[in-house]
Amino acid sequence: MVSTFNGYRRADGSVGIRNYLAVIPSVFCANRTVERIAAQLPGAVAMRHPVGCSQVGFDLELTGRTLKAMGTHPNVGAVLVIGLGCERFDPRELYDAVKASGKPVELFVIQEEGGVANTVRRAVEAGIKLAGQLKEVKREPCDIAELIIGTKCGGTDATSGLAANPAVGEMSDILIANGGSTIFSECNELLGTEDILAKRAVNKEVADKVYDAIYEIEDVMRSGLDSSLGANRNQLISPGNFDGGVSSIVEKALGGVHKSGTSPLVDVLDYAIRPEKGRKGLFLMKYESHDAEVVTGMVGCGAQLVAFTTGRGTPTGHPIAPVIKVTGNAKTYASMEEDFDFDASGIISNGESVKDAGKRLFELVIKVANGEETAAEKMGGDELFCIARRHGYKRKTKEDIAAVSCGCNK
Repeated sequence: MVSTFNGYRRADGSVGIRNYLAVIPSVFCANRTVERIAAQLPGAVAMRHPVGCSQVGFDLELTGRTLKAMGTHPNVGAVLVIGLGCERFDPRELYDAVKASGKPVELFVIQEEGGVANTVRRAVEAGIKLAGQLKEVKREPCDIAELIIGTKCGGTDATSGLAANPAVGEMSDILIANGGSTIFSECNELLGTEDILAKRAVNKEVADKVYDAIYEIEDVMRSGLDSSLGANRNQLISPGNFDGGVSSIVEKALGGVHKSGTSPLVDVLDYAIRPEKGRKGLFLMKYESHDAEVVTGMVGCGAQLVAFTTGRGTPTGHPIAPVIKVTGNAKTYASMEEDFDFDASGIISNGESVKDAGKRLFELVIKVANGEETAAEKMGGDELFCIARRHGYKRKTKEDIAAVSCGCNK
């Protein structure tokens, strides 16, 4: 079994598998400026987003913590922060966080620079110097225990729970057995599996966190329902899931939970918050199931790579984390082969064992960690960068949520 991969060791002790110059706007008003800057810097990624102003409370907190998590992420080697100057989220807060991590970082504020043209020119000049510094950073052998992989499903069909998700779960078990970590989430699509997951928790404290996480997300989803609208505005799963042979949210949950494998559940993470230092293994991240918001949250939790299962097919990628696309649907793989990295359909059609498929997938994970490009990277996919929102939802206490949940564990 492989015990190391070649990664980029960062000043804060973390390890990256990519070495990007990230150009990050503090507010959506700077998006186009950021794109113009990144376009002139080979190897740079523009991390445009729609938030950063007109937000309050926890909604604004999610924006701040996520942008800081992206700027300090181990796959990012240096950062250009671009602000407007009057936004709610202070660009200096992002600059200070990146600076404290030990990464090279520069800040430009459009209103202080005298407009977009000046900002682009000065930021590109600074970016050329940062890119030069990144070229001097070389890969070095790193312990496989440094790897954190996010696991996600999207565009689910009936084969996802039968083949793709179990293969990812087996890969997860192999990585964890070798000291690494994986994260799964989509708590609204785990409804009904909370007892299964709680039994896998390492102690009662973590088991209680599992129940609290799933019931809180259930409350979030319930708060958004509107019975005055049609059923197609209130369903938890998509028409594409139904067309793909998934009959209900329960069936989807019992298939989705296979992504977590069989390892003990060591903790529940908040959105875009890294695990406690030194703690490794299987983590549940507290959030619902929007593909891009979940992947961004997992990357914010420190995942350097994402294993993404899809039976219907999706071309999406993330700007700073490679996304390995896995399908258990032979027909989908044949029709969209250029968008996939891994075919798990042999579990259904050719008698391949889940164990063997998981081992193949683990071997691919190591290749990607060593620098092999995924299909989404080759296509330039970046759609999976999307910051979570809590606009309009009032956070409740554990007691409030318990009062409206089924309370099955109490």
